[in-house]
Amino acid sequence: MENLSAQLVDYGVAAAALSGESQSGDEYLVQSFADGVLVAVVDGLGHGGEAAEAARIAVQTLRENASESVIALARRCHKDLQRSRGVVMSLARFDATDSSMTWMGVGNVGGLLIHAGDSADNELPDREVLLMRSGVVGSALPALRASVISILKGDTLILATDGVSENFSDGITVTDPAQKIADRILSNHNKGTDDALVLVVHFLAESI
Repeated sequence: MENLSAQLVDYGVAAAALSGESQSGDEYLVQSFADGVLVAVVDGLGHGGEAAEAARIAVQTLRENASESVIALARRCHKDLQRSRGVVMSLARFDATDSSMTWMGVGNVGGLLIHAGDSADNELPDREVLLMRSGVVGSALPALRASVISILKGDTLILATDGVSENFSDGITVTDPAQKIADRILSNHNKGTDDALVLVVHFLAESI
């Protein structure tokens, strides 16, 4: 059977470690589960080896428990990261049974959902910005709240760490391949002052 994530999403990722560092503290995950796909971007605090290790722990926890709710996943990560420097993260869980996406952010991993526009007009597609709650997974977990959004075929999700400038969506064309969008964002908006990672996800199907 074809991998479920390949049926539901197409994605591209672009990343760069801070100059002088051999490892990046920014990691991502695209993991299928029964009837859906979990998408995440994780940023270990600071940079270097300890940041990279914290991010890897978080991603492993997410991968092993991908079918759980985003709130439950954040709590699992918080427990597993108690002895690390901690991470910030944004999670998005796509449920193909009802074409919905549940997303949540702790810290400053930016999230943007661009709804597919009507090609017959010139209006910009509707955009929704992820509400991020201040905190650190592993040391200062805030009260967790997630939002649920209806997803349509052609919608595009972008998650980016704080090494990417906040205006990262300027000048992109969402109909381009996901990898091309990710590469362009990193090329044009990498601050160069921290690790940087951008993940672009195209939703391919409304339901399964």
